[in-house]
Formats: sequence, structure tokens, C-alpha cells
Amino acid sequence: MSHYDFFQNRECEYFPCHPGANPESFSCIFCYCPLYALGANCGGNFQYTKEGIKDCTNCLRPHRRENYEAVTKALRQVMELAKKKPEQAENP
Repeated sequence: MSHYDFFQNRECEYFPCHPGANPESFSCIFCYCPLYALGANCGGNFQYTKEGIKDCTNCLRPHRRENYEAVTKALRQVMELAKKKPEQAENP
């Protein structure tokens, strides 16, 4: 077991920040999801609000230790988006 793939901040006033999440296994390592920018291609359990805002309230993908490797692997997609010049960028 690795020690770098899990972190908790139980002193955070929002811990755990997703309703119904198990506090014992909730990881804060990706406090803000690094895959949010992938839009519909993030692989998480999200929905869009009627205003078109991505709502990740029901998504625990980045907060589960067993998903650490998958999330860091998917970061390559985020880096590819960041490399694109504005005229090359696509809407997710």
C-alpha cells in the first residue's frame, strides 16, 4: 500500500464534502477534482444543472483511494487540453 495516494483533513469544516460519503475512506487528496475540466469526459458521476453547470455533488471518484491511479492517469488528458492553443481548443 502506498502512503501518497490518500489524505484526510478531518479538521476541514466541510469534511467530508460529499453527502453520504463514508468519512473513514474519504480521501481529500484531490480536494478540487483535477478532472473537472474534462467536462463530460471526466469519468465521474456528475450531472448538469438546468443552468448548464457541472454538478459533482454525487461523484466520489477522486475521493476513493482505489481511484488514485486512474485519476492521475487521466490528468494526461487535462495536460493535453492545456497545451492546445486557443484556436485549437474544443468544447468538452
